[in-house]
Amino acid sequence: MLDLNQSDTDVPGNGNGPGPGGNGPGGDGPGDADGRHEDGAPGRAAGAHLADAAPHPAPRGPYVITAVLLCALYFLYSWLRYSHFHSPSWDLGIFEQEVRAYAALKAPVVDIKGPGYLILGDHFSPVVALLVPLYWIWPSALALLLAQAALFAASAVVVGRTAQQILGGRSGLCVTVAYGLSWGLQEAVKADFHEIAFAVPLIALVCRALLLERWRAAVLWSLPLVLVKEDLGITVAVVGALLAVYGRRLQGLLLAAFGVCAFALTVLVLIPAASSAGTYDYWKKIEQNGERQVSPLDSVLGVLDSSVKIEMLVFLVGITAFMALRSPLILLVLPTLGWRLLSQDSNHWGMVWHYSAILMPMVFLALADGVRRSRTSKRPWLVSYANVAVPVATAIAVALTQHLPLRDLLRPETYAADARAESARQALEAIPAGARVETDITLMAHLTGDRTVYWIGGAPGTAPDVVAINLDFGWSRPIDDPVRYARQLHPEARYRITRQAGSFVVMERTTPVPGNG
Repeated sequence: MLDLNQSDTDVPGNGNGPGPGGNGPGGDGPGDADGRHEDGAPGRAAGAHLADAAPHPAPRGPYVITAVLLCALYFLYSWLRYSHFHSPSWDLGIFEQEVRAYAALKAPVVDIKGPGYLILGDHFSPVVALLVPLYWIWPSALALLLAQAALFAASAVVVGRTAQQILGGRSGLCVTVAYGLSWGLQEAVKADFHEIAFAVPLIALVCRALLLERWRAAVLWSLPLVLVKEDLGITVAVVGALLAVYGRRLQGLLLAAFGVCAFALTVLVLIPAASSAGTYDYWKKIEQNGERQVSPLDSVLGVLDSSVKIEMLVFLVGITAFMALRSPLILLVLPTLGWRLLSQDSNHWGMVWHYSAILMPMVFLALADGVRRSRTSKRPWLVSYANVAVPVATAIAVALTQHLPLRDLLRPETYAADARAESARQALEAIPAGARVETDITLMAHLTGDRTVYWIGGAPGTAPDVVAINLDFGWSRPIDDPVRYARQLHPEARYRITRQAGSFVVMERTTPVPGNG
């Protein structure tokens, strides 16, 4: 399905815009008004190629308005879940501790992962330090959720305007809606904040640059990806490989080498140096299934051994009406899909969590490129299908939303405060600012702004000031006696209940901190 060397010329009157496949290997960038390309080389004769066609107009106004609406929807959903204490994991608390440390101009220590734990020894994501100015203004986990909503919405502007410039008509706004409602972004919003929020608009800009044959921009937008998460160095390498295929061999090979070296440096040197274990722990996700060792061959043979994996792959290209398969940009998904399918952790396989968010700009701009290429096909059925692919993709996105997180915004009960949330707020009021607190996920992200927070059971020997638990959290064994449970966690200290509201119990230490008399 991939078409790297399409040589058809533009169909008269259809106004197709530029795309990377237009040049093929050895092609040059788009000509400027003076007939020269970005590197100063003389341009080719006007109209000689798809890439020489002027992009369709794409005024920013409608896309900015759409992005503002998407941002409002994303943040409203996030805020409702946060205010109702429905955080799905400890990640939001972890990221707030990291940003809070950067904001205080300190090393990014995240006590939730363990007392004194340096988070750069877990994942290499220094890019989150960019949230510090916002956090100075609004020191809350909600600031991170707002930033993610804004970054996702900004990427929709890039994706939509690029599709408009390439395809014309109403394609841009249709793609914006389909992209904004895509399951990858919706599930990422549901999963709370993650560092990949920065990668999503960066990848959209990389893909845009490739489609518009702005090679230097493609390189420059790729470089910061290595500061978002360690595995994205391989994605940068694939961008380089695409540049080489499109004829920018030196730029492509240098970028590919940079991506591979950045990945190797990060996982083999930087992360182990910051880790107390001296290793990159996430190799275990591929090498181990529980306590059982998994050979590399078994990992490779098992990449499609689950219906969950296959479902995710089908929906990944299905949301583009399968048109993404017509574009070389689809190759960009391979690094992320590779480690996810090789992983022995089933959380990585499916459509939930945040792992597919960075794939969304890739597949939707591949959709735009695929439609552009198909419009010039010599197969009439493919041309006909290309003409309806964008509306089909939009209809698919709207239909799927009935089963995705944002659907909850149409349910009245989503906005109603319940007794559980009120009990959680009462528990929070009983925990003094500045206290060292050991807690579970339910209250965690509400405490990390002005307390030192530990994961329950993850801070032995610290004798925290407060132990706060949700008895309905889903413990492997029910907690019948909270005080005895706190003593089991910290035999060096004694605790008493200071507040019990619903299923929430707050216990305060009654003995001095060990070692302080």
